[in-house]
Amino acid sequence: GGGEDPIGYPVIIKAAMGGGGRGMRVVEKSEDLEEMFGLASGEALTAFGDGRCFIERFVKNPRHIEVQCLGDGTGAVVHLFDRDCSVQRRHQKVVECAPSTGLTEETRNALFDDSVRLLSSAKYKNAGTVEFLVDEQGRHYFIEVNPRVQVEHTVTEEVTGVDVVQSQIKIASGATLAELGLTQDKITCSGHAMQVRVTTEDPTDDFRPDTGTIDVFRMPAGMGIRLDDGPGFPGAKITPHYDSLLVKITAKAAERKQAAKKLQRALKEFRVRGVTTNKSFLLNVLEHDEFLNKTVTTSFIGENPDLLAPSTSKDRAQKILKYIAEVTVNGPEPALGATGAPCSTVDPIVPNLGPNKLNTNKSLRQIYTSDGPEAFARAVRNKKSLLLTDTTWRDAHQSLLATRVRTTDLLKIAQPTSVAFEDAYSLECWGGATFDVSMRFLRECPWDRLALLREKVPDIPFQMLLRGANAVGYTAYPDNAVHEFCEMAQKGGMDVFRVFDSLNYVENMRLGIEAVGAAGGIVESAISYTGDVSNPDKGLYDLEYYLKLTEELKGLGTHVLCIKDMAGLLKPKAATMLVGAIRTEHPDLPIHVHTHDTAGTGVASMIACAEAGADAVDSAVDGMSGMTSQPSMGAIVAALQGTELDTGVDLEELSEINTYWEGVRGLYRPFESGQMSGSSDVYVNEIPGGQYTNMLYQSKQLGLEAEWSDVKRSYAAANRLCGDIPKVTPSSKVVGDLAQFMVANSLSERDVIEQAETLNFPTSVVEYFQGYLGIPPHGFPEPLRSKIIKGRTIPGSSNTSFSGRPGAEMSPIDFASTKSTLTEKWGPIIRDCDVMSSVMYPSVFDDWLLKRKEFGKSAVSNLPTRNFIQGMSRDEEIVVPVADGLDLTVKLLQISPPGDDGMCTVDFELNGSQRRIKVKDSTVESKVITRAKAEESIIGHVGASMQSVVVETRVRSGDEVKKGDPLVVLSAMKMETLVTAPCDGVVKEVSVTDGDGVKQGDLLVVIE
Repeated sequence: GGGEDPIGYPVIIKAAMGGGGRGMRVVEKSEDLEEMFGLASGEALTAFGDGRCFIERFVKNPRHIEVQCLGDGTGAVVHLFDRDCSVQRRHQKVVECAPSTGLTEETRNALFDDSVRLLSSAKYKNAGTVEFLVDEQGRHYFIEVNPRVQVEHTVTEEVTGVDVVQSQIKIASGATLAELGLTQDKITCSGHAMQVRVTTEDPTDDFRPDTGTIDVFRMPAGMGIRLDDGPGFPGAKITPHYDSLLVKITAKAAERKQAAKKLQRALKEFRVRGVTTNKSFLLNVLEHDEFLNKTVTTSFIGENPDLLAPSTSKDRAQKILKYIAEVTVNGPEPALGATGAPCSTVDPIVPNLGPNKLNTNKSLRQIYTSDGPEAFARAVRNKKSLLLTDTTWRDAHQSLLATRVRTTDLLKIAQPTSVAFEDAYSLECWGGATFDVSMRFLRECPWDRLALLREKVPDIPFQMLLRGANAVGYTAYPDNAVHEFCEMAQKGGMDVFRVFDSLNYVENMRLGIEAVGAAGGIVESAISYTGDVSNPDKGLYDLEYYLKLTEELKGLGTHVLCIKDMAGLLKPKAATMLVGAIRTEHPDLPIHVHTHDTAGTGVASMIACAEAGADAVDSAVDGMSGMTSQPSMGAIVAALQGTELDTGVDLEELSEINTYWEGVRGLYRPFESGQMSGSSDVYVNEIPGGQYTNMLYQSKQLGLEAEWSDVKRSYAAANRLCGDIPKVTPSSKVVGDLAQFMVANSLSERDVIEQAETLNFPTSVVEYFQGYLGIPPHGFPEPLRSKIIKGRTIPGSSNTSFSGRPGAEMSPIDFASTKSTLTEKWGPIIRDCDVMSSVMYPSVFDDWLLKRKEFGKSAVSNLPTRNFIQGMSRDEEIVVPVADGLDLTVKLLQISPPGDDGMCTVDFELNGSQRRIKVKDSTVESKVITRAKAEESIIGHVGASMQSVVVETRVRSGDEVKKGDPLVVLSAMKMETLVTAPCDGVVKEVSVTDGDGVKQGDLLVVIE
């Protein structure tokens, strides 16, 4: 009692019959000894079937040095030099090196002498390892003799040339060391060797063992690399019932650092897909400065937690194959909308128009970047010829092909376009629906598109469509979000910002104009044209209205005025009158005219605009022009050749550009609307060109294809119900949603007015009447508005409507906080532009990143368009560029029939090696769910108003509800509908769950 503790702490408890870090506990003080011994013994019993443990001195921050020995049982023992096993995690060795570095010769020889003397005195037989701890003073402490061949024996074999396993077998057969020629004087140590153990453990999850099926297993090779493999091969099932070791990789070189570099290279070449490995952790260790240049101790990993940081595995090839397999087996995602004819089998021909021409005069973009937007406007006004904007890169394919053209197809034609259209006013390539669609359907980043195109086309102004206070979205945003967006876009390479508001609401436009001006961009303020100024019977939108609006916009800081004729309503006579009147009142203001060729009069109208004083007009390359797109560029160019307005565009070069786009359009045939000609009934229904094809497709999806003519007629009625408004996104969406709602529910214009208080209108319609988009030119129609918004308050407010610009009442976005939240969710990949994308489209952005994580960036960006849309056919071979100088050659070999589990095996050849992907065939075991229908005669039966998908259920069985309370949110394409309670009561049944597909009339909720 009272004296010093005879044990002397700290100590370490070890399992007598095992290793690998199991059954080990460090005890710092005597009070913990009994508890820790019990824990270690229990762990040893579970792991090895024997709970016996021993206790030894615990040396802090030591090095773990081993001496490999061989004995023949006669007392003859030799050592095979030493190994350094100090890099450990929880007493389990991670990296082993031979020989040890940083030992004095005195210490090293003492280790050898003690090891040989100990084993010789015991007349030790066969291979054994004598293990020591060496403290910071070079003192060594005996740990144990390991009477077996250890995992790390490979490094000893590499530096001595002695086959430890073979020698042990021969000794066990009766051979002596002398007979084997193994005498100490003949055993030498040459070079350095280093080994790592690749395991199926996840370093980011406390090294939890992973299980699963190995999809890819490609081992490294090369001089100085040795592999001792285990259960790994393609198709191998890694179960939780066996050791997690996949393979040991050993590298040998003349110097220790060279061995480390070889091991790094081997690990980077090693490919395992299907299960998680510790490869990133091993690389972090091997590349760490302290490991490479200093003497490390057993505390090395504990003192460097950054070693556990995951390295991002690109896994590009496997993700590409996964995407191709999925699309090949199951077809494209339904949301992509590829429902038309198959892609053309002919690849587009990229023209060679030579290098960019040498031009001594400044281009319009050079004038803008050097002298500013005002100088740009003056230069445009001083041009005598008609300037052209090519809309092929945005509005043309938005109008004809549902905005589905991918960045890769734009990049291929970018350089030839920069040659052929070097004197263009602009290339419209961004904004509008492209921002949303690129993420939502094409799985691309809109900011990357802008940067890549800007790099290819440095000297032609780029143009985008900015929805005023709605930026590139469909709703209002806080003011600082719009300002930050414009600044980011301008710095990213955008020049001309066509700022419009779907209702010509000046307060919404003011924000956009100010934001573009503050960013240093070119402000092209757009008047959204509707009506017919040449028809005195259409009095709401006459010349006086447009001249007054022009005056207001000019006073806000407009550099260029745009007449935005989104439906193609601007007839030649009206064009002459409107442009002529504006030119007379504003002789120095550049005028730019946009139209759609829906009725077939676009070319005539644009020429009339030019002759009346317009400086620039929109057009599209011939193969992407006409109908709901812009007028034919070739027709305008040819018509004006030899006149004062001659555009200067070379028709032969234009023809070559057009040949490319004719080929591209063939690739996108699955997205063609089926429209075969122009339609002059646009003068009646006033459907905007870009919306016409989208609505036609949307009507097909909603089961209204047979009622398309009714939809068009209802569009005109819906427009009247909304107050006869300018129709352009997002106001056009409101009118379109209301029109389809009317047709789906067999409602007339009078029915809507009379039943407005009880109808479950699409969300966009309700929000329009609440003022989410602003105030229409001639106010909201009453009493319809009051009926629709009755009892519907704006979230976070007691008001049923906005009194002015919605965004003015919104709190600013905290971009730093938003970035922090996104980084926490998605990791360090988040850039400032990604934050902006999330602000514009939060759920779309998240879904985009999820798909990118699943299929990789290369699959969506670099796959040939035909394969992106419809996968591959058997024996087809394609080349997929994944990085500069790195291509993947992919060949589809075969697809197996689905098994009992519905899984198909898709075999590929990737760069000459076979790869296998398993994909669930979505058609197998599919069951058609027949849902009960809502009884119209029962007021508490709530049915779906149209074919759609359940986005959210907001009630559960037993909930009390009041009339007008939200029950279910439905979505059909981009149109969301909030289904509300038709009466007070208690929810008896909810017949749907989130994600269910429902048809019109299907029972959703029962209220008693």
